[in-house]
Amino acid sequence: MAEIIFDENEDWEKRILCSDESCIGTIGSDGLCQECGKPYDGKISNGQIKNSDQVIAKEKNPVNAEMEDDWNNRVLCSDESCIGVIGSDGKCKECGKRL
Repeated sequence: MAEIIFDENEDWEKRILCSDESCIGTIGSDGLCQECGKPYDGKISNGQIKNSDQVIAKEKNPVNAEMEDDWNNRVLCSDESCIGVIGSDGKCKECGKRL
């Protein structure tokens, strides 16, 4: 059995969970969920969120904005049992079914 090692410097009690109960993310120093990108619904006091050098605001990162546009504009496969999306050729990238 593998041993799970937690970072001793991480303050688990002070983290703020995403407002979306179906999301597993936590709120970053920019006030957005680090998993889904949604803004936090509640009030955040100063010092409640530890600043992180790894957090990059989406507005400052055009790659994230481009990826988000692609995500929002995707066309899902018509087969509800398939997890694929329709590619530029009009076929599902997973199962090959046409739109």
